[in-house]
Amino acid sequence: MTDKEMLDAEQLGQIFAVLSEHVPKLLDNVTKVLYGAQEGTKFGESVAAFYKALNDAGMSKDQAFELTKEYMSNLSLGGMLKNIVGGASKQDE
Repeated sequence: MTDKEMLDAEQLGQIFAVLSEHVPKLLDNVTKVLYGAQEGTKFGESVAAFYKALNDAGMSKDQAFELTKEYMSNLSLGGMLKNIVGGASKQDE
């Protein structure tokens, strides 16, 4: 390895160290803002209303449950990030 490559590897290591320290805290704070008590209640009500609407429309409980799980995933922070990252990698192909 050349000195430049070694320096780049060291810098990359430092960048990852900083990211691993700060990103979890940032995500935790964002999650608290998005899913505080009031937001959690609204999220639960939204999911329950979605499930009830599917049942009222005549869908089986199993089908309604699976679609509700997908709906919840799409509304969650983790689901949003997964879709963003998944969409970005599909564009790269």
